[in-house]
Amino acid sequence: MPPGPGRANEPVTRSVLARVVGRNCNIELIIDDIRAELTGRPYELVPVAGGWQHRTKKAFGDVIHAAFGQRGGQGEKELSQSEALVLMCIAYFQPITRGELSSFFGKEVSRDLIAVLRGQDLIASGPRSPQPGAPYTYVTTKNFLSQFGLDTLRQLPDFEALEDAGLMSKEKLLAGDIPAGLASAGGEDDVVEDQAS
Repeated sequence: MPPGPGRANEPVTRSVLARVVGRNCNIELIIDDIRAELTGRPYELVPVAGGWQHRTKKAFGDVIHAAFGQRGGQGEKELSQSEALVLMCIAYFQPITRGELSSFFGKEVSRDLIAVLRGQDLIASGPRSPQPGAPYTYVTTKNFLSQFGLDTLRQLPDFEALEDAGLMSKEKLLAGDIPAGLASAGGEDDVVEDQAS
């Protein structure tokens, strides 16, 4: 259903909420009341990408997608393992250049892979790097936060804590060993190419 009056496709920011309910209202109390009112319903009000948005609870997502003939997401293509790995590195180490990503993996990160992530509005160009030639850097977008249900990048799991818990290893990532569930299990070809010279 297309957005109409009273509905928003994007998270609604605090300033917009303040204009709607009045600046003298306590937004936190209103949000707490709304969240309490939604208890037991298949959707909830969650903080996402610097705002608030109604979202389907994960437990109901598969049923709703099946009812509408969708597989998940909003018709967006699932990421290959290579795309998910590069996106994760951009999220943790941004702003980062394509050359730095290539050095990190020991393989050339293709422009096509970057284009896929940009095409899904998961990454954007960041500030130019101070390196010779001033290459572009890449950063994650608000859409990245929204797609992964994050309010801010501070909600990303602490990389060192993941390593300490044995859930993630920089060495394994460099070797291309991606934890199960991080990326789609499809047999797509890697878009990370070996360096030719």
